[in-house]
Amino acid sequence: MRLYSCACGNRLYFDNTKCTQCGRDVGWCQGCAAITALEPEGGKFRCLGDPLGDGSRHLVTLCQNYATEGVCNRTIPEGGGPFCDCCALNETVPDMSVDGNRERWARLEAAKRRLIYALDRLGLPFGAGTEPPLSFAFMGDPLDDKLWRKAGEEERVYTGHADGLITINIQEADPAEREQIRVDMGEAHRTLIGHFRHEVGHYYWDLLVRGQCETQFKALFGDHENPTYSEALERHYNEGAPANWEESYISAYATMHPWEDWAETWALYLDIASVVDTAEELGLVPRQQIPSVDEMLRRYRALGLVLNELNREMGMLDFATGVINPAVAGKLEFIDLVVRRAAKPGGGGFLDKGPAM
Repeated sequence: MRLYSCACGNRLYFDNTKCTQCGRDVGWCQGCAAITALEPEGGKFRCLGDPLGDGSRHLVTLCQNYATEGVCNRTIPEGGGPFCDCCALNETVPDMSVDGNRERWARLEAAKRRLIYALDRLGLPFGAGTEPPLSFAFMGDPLDDKLWRKAGEEERVYTGHADGLITINIQEADPAEREQIRVDMGEAHRTLIGHFRHEVGHYYWDLLVRGQCETQFKALFGDHENPTYSEALERHYNEGAPANWEESYISAYATMHPWEDWAETWALYLDIASVVDTAEELGLVPRQQIPSVDEMLRRYRALGLVLNELNREMGMLDFATGVINPAVAGKLEFIDLVVRRAAKPGGGGFLDKGPAM
């Protein structure tokens, strides 16, 4: 993830909507592929970025969810629809009549924008022309007196993926509730961006593995057809993870079924790509071409060692928690090959990266 600059020279960040130095509105400009300063002009905005270096600056409008809802920070090229490229992927949004849902929705959208940024950077297909296209539904369990109540099977919203639609229970955007679930489930981490990265892994299994490289997949992750997913799910919640699971998996949940192993490892791949690239952009490590997954992991482990110790000094959870064993490293290599094979021009996987993420 890059840092950006306002027209006044002040530093801007990916989530900014306002420059703290000059007070200009700022937002993501698709033409500039950057957070840029915006100058009001005739009911629209003139983007003050200059991607071609020739002084040509184009008109944009604010995404409706930026202008009226305050949960977005992206703009739309002149002549576009009411929603930006990210918000246009929404099929269902939270009920704004419920107290607190606007703040929860804003957190969901912030995590989703980072996901979409990474997918674009890697050149992965997901929008128009992709079958099925990626979409999102943000829904919640019932509330009683502003408290989440236990929902029945017909009312409960399950975070998951089906036929291109990623559903996120907005309870996950409530930090206190998410932390309680993390503790109850015995998880090292439970984050919004982690949910998005995991669920989009299921989407890309359907898109890039099913019927294309299932034999290679089975060799690394196991037979996804035997046992069935429902059988594996019941066994996992009755018996838990097998002994010594750390020798072959990145998490206990990954042991449940090969599809979950893929999704957990896919999420790790996106974690590593984002962390290492951001560290390079911030100058924590030198920017350089990375020739192999082994080198990518070496850099990630080095960063994890430092960041874990810094977090411990502040009494926070470890930054990097999973042990990346040789079996997981082999799975990451397979995922990188799948990503590069599917990438559109300008993408190509983390190891073939060009400009900063």
